[in-house]
Parts: sequence; C-alpha cells; structure tokens
Amino acid sequence: MPALEHARTWLRDQAWPLWLEHGVDWSRRGFHECLELDGSGCLSSFRRLRVVTRQVFVFAAAHGAGLPRADEAVELGVEFLRKRALQPDGGYAQRFALDGTVIDDSRDLYDHAFVLLALASAARVLPVEPLRREALGLMAYLDAALRHPLGGYQEGRPPALPRRQNPHMHLLEASMAAWEAFREPVFLRRADALVRLFLEHFFDPVTGTLPEEFDDALRPLRDGGRHAVEPGHHCEWVWLLDWHRRLGGAEGGEAAMPGLLAFVDRHGTNPALGTLRDALWSDGTVKEPGSRLWPQTERLKSEALRADATLGRLAGAEAALWRHIAGAPPGLWFERLSPEGQPLPGPAPASSLYHLTAGILVAGRGF
Repeated sequence: MPALEHARTWLRDQAWPLWLEHGVDWSRRGFHECLELDGSGCLSSFRRLRVVTRQVFVFAAAHGAGLPRADEAVELGVEFLRKRALQPDGGYAQRFALDGTVIDDSRDLYDHAFVLLALASAARVLPVEPLRREALGLMAYLDAALRHPLGGYQEGRPPALPRRQNPHMHLLEASMAAWEAFREPVFLRRADALVRLFLEHFFDPVTGTLPEEFDDALRPLRDGGRHAVEPGHHCEWVWLLDWHRRLGGAEGGEAAMPGLLAFVDRHGTNPALGTLRDALWSDGTVKEPGSRLWPQTERLKSEALRADATLGRLAGAEAALWRHIAGAPPGLWFERLSPEGQPLPGPAPASSLYHLTAGILVAGRGF
C-alpha cells in the first residue's frame, strides 16, 4: 500500500468536500472559523485573516487534486483579501465581522506570513501577475513597517512581547513558496535571512532545541534556567530547513536537523499514545501533557524527511494522527486529546485543515 494512502483518501474524499460545502460561507463571501462536531455548523461571530489565508492554501491544493469548485473557493478568498483585508497602508487587518467589516485593524506578523503563502498558493489557480505584485507589495510593507532593529520582525502593530520564533518560521515557509511561485529574488533572499536568524538566534545547539519565546533582543525567555519548546515546531523546522536546502539556500540550516529530531525522539512522544506532546521544557520534562492535532501533521513531514526514514516510522506517525480522526464525523477531527487519549470538547477549527493538507501531502510526496 502506498505511504499515507488512508490519510490521503480521507483528505480527498471526506475533509476537502465537507469543508468546501459547509466551511465556505458562499452567500457572505467568507470562510467559517470552525465546524461543530454535532453538525450544528459554525457558532463563531467573526472571521480571522488567518483562516481566510489558510483556506486559500487548502483549496488551491484541493484544486490541484481535481476537487470541483475548489478554484471558486480560492477566488473567494483572494477577493476577501483584496476587498476586505487589505488596508491603505499596505498591511492587512486581523479580524472581521461576518459581513466583512473590519473589527480589529491591528497588524500581526504571523497572519501576514499567511497572506504571502495565500498569494503564492493562489498563483496555481488564478492569474499570476496581480498576485506577484501583491506579494512584492506585502514584502515591502513588512520590511518598512515591521522590521526589528535587533533582527527579524516585530510581532505586529502595535509591537508586543514576547517575540516568537513561530511567525518567522511561517514567514520562511511563505517566502520559499513565493520564490517558487513568482521567481522574484527578494523572496529567496528573505528565506536565506530567516534561516540565518534561526541559526544565530532561535536554535540552541547545546540542547538541540528551539526556544519558543524571546525578549526584545531575541534572548530566550527562561524559567529556572530552562526554556519552553514545542515538539511540533521542531518537526516543522526540519521540513522547512530541508526545503531551503533543496532550493539551494546558502545558510546550511539543515545541519540543525539531527539535533531537532533527536530531542523529539528522546522526549517528545507520549509513550502511552504514540502522539507528540504539546509542550516540553528544554530539559525534557513535560510542560503541557496533552496532544493537539497540528503537531501530529508536522511529525508526518519530518518522518518522511529523515535520513533513516522508513515506512514503519511513517506508519507510526500516521497512527498518531489517526487518534485525532478516528471516531469523529467524516471530514472532521478531535482537535485536542487528553494525556490518556480521550477527545476533549470543542469544534474542529478551520485553521487546522491547513496543517492536515500540508502534512499529508508533503509526507506522501516524500515517500
């Protein structure tokens, strides 16, 4: 059986069609924030830029796999970005009422990284030239409005602490996607700079870990001499550093991959469930013992990219993901599991479909 055939079938035949039919608010031209597992739809009273952008990515991938009407969902999302989210200063608002009215006009670096990813993804479906101009305009905005004098970017407008590696990680992802979509050198240069930032400030070679939070000068925030880490982000960086290597990136970030994976192997898995834990301390002790969906999808990617990758290891990662899917309504999932493996109450967030789509497709290509 081909690697991840079960997961790919679920994504293609259940998840994508369900979210295209029930996760798109076709009449009000937006995307729903979540779907309740009891079939009552979405109870959210707002929309987020993060969900709009991630759903553009999802449905661009679904269109590439032949899902009917997925291209219309991509067009709807790009229309929302252009008509509702984009503001006169070149940045994008963060939150909206259901009719598309802006209710939070702050700027968020994490969300802007996903705007760039959405524009690059949409280029597989829609005319490229307008998207290219918009992507270049977005990068110019980030450099003018959010660049931090001590390295990297600010968290947003207004500035906030702590600073985090996570938005920079997704900006690296988006920059590489934009390079592949538009072939503008600025995007590859930005990817190189972000990998350099990872090597110089984010990665801790002594412990083989990736601190999550930093002070204004990008010094890791510590508690009793240790810092918080998330195994899922270790796995995500492994994928991104390998991608950067394949693009011919100049910084050699792939040298950090073995250390990141070794820490996950030693400490990251709940032995009773086989799932990645939510959060640890850099000494390996457990900070948050539960399991969220998204780390399991990132583990799929890193397992497929290991130097010692095997179908057995990948099957173990798929089994961990399946703990979040088995027993849920078709096309949905349990976002959180208790340390004992019991589903916790809550809807299926639309934002997690991005992780499922990327994790399943990337890992499937890796084998």
